[in-house]
Amino acid sequence: MDKQRICILGAGSWGTALAIQAARNNHNTIIWGHNADHMRALQYERTNSRYLPGITLPDNLTVTNTLKTAVQFSKIVLIAVPSHAFPTTLINIKADLNPNATIAWATKGLNHEDGSFLHQSVISQLGEKTPMAILSGPTFAMEVAQGLPSAISIASQQPHCATELADIFHSAHFRTYTSTDIIGTQIGGATKNVLAIAAGIADGLGYNANTRSALITRGLAEIIRLGQHLGGRQETFMGLAGLGDLILTCTDNQSRNRRFGIGLGQGKKAHDLIAEINQEIEGIAATEQIHRLAQHLKIDMPITEQIYQILYQNTAPSHAVKTLLAREQRDEEPFPST
Repeated sequence: MDKQRICILGAGSWGTALAIQAARNNHNTIIWGHNADHMRALQYERTNSRYLPGITLPDNLTVTNTLKTAVQFSKIVLIAVPSHAFPTTLINIKADLNPNATIAWATKGLNHEDGSFLHQSVISQLGEKTPMAILSGPTFAMEVAQGLPSAISIASQQPHCATELADIFHSAHFRTYTSTDIIGTQIGGATKNVLAIAAGIADGLGYNANTRSALITRGLAEIIRLGQHLGGRQETFMGLAGLGDLILTCTDNQSRNRRFGIGLGQGKKAHDLIAEINQEIEGIAATEQIHRLAQHLKIDMPITEQIYQILYQNTAPSHAVKTLLAREQRDEEPFPST
């Protein structure tokens, strides 16, 4: 395809990996981050030594710490900041956006203030006609940056947006698939981090493959139960943005949410683990948001409920496991709609 220009906002591991992928595909790419010292280091060292050590930035990847410069560089703006910074980022870029700019995001989570979807924040700040798309799926940043085979889903209710972004990122080692299910994609991306904490806790307590497999399977049922109620599609939950991402984050220690859960299961304190991991652990806030949403909608999500009890009600992980196991026997209905 013809060369495109794309702006990436967020210079953590995932934002940098996506910027590298776009630049390697010969698209003119610019990346911005809020930390001026970090961005100066990226510019002069040409590597993100904090998040992606050993990976060299392509020559056609421009680094800037000036937000206006980044936003005005392209009509395609891809936001890869933590979910708590997403609404503020929209506010900060609003005045400098190019006409008819596409807003895409690789952020996984819900609005921290009210638990709403991130696309609702885009509509609130930029208008309902704003072209928008979501990138999600089972992709660890380091593996993408290393050029290892990966696949991602790009969802948009404006198909041309999903196709445009898919063309920018698709390559021989990075497959892109498109979807129109923005609800299911967002629910999958937010809830899987809660379940990754659960899987980590189980491993930290000394449980093994049987427990982990049960958590993934029953966790998927919780995602589907909530997601279908909100209008998401079952095929999304069985695809890259659902089951794929869930398996990835529940089974590999590259997941910071899983590592956080392992520490909790081993008896470590949450604040110590947050300092030790020293990266955003989206599952902590997502647990509160998803729990609140499930309570409001009266959706049964027992695993999510117990992670909420551990994180916000000081319940011991071992007690939470006992509570889950003490539930009444029932028929297996993995994909109920209500």
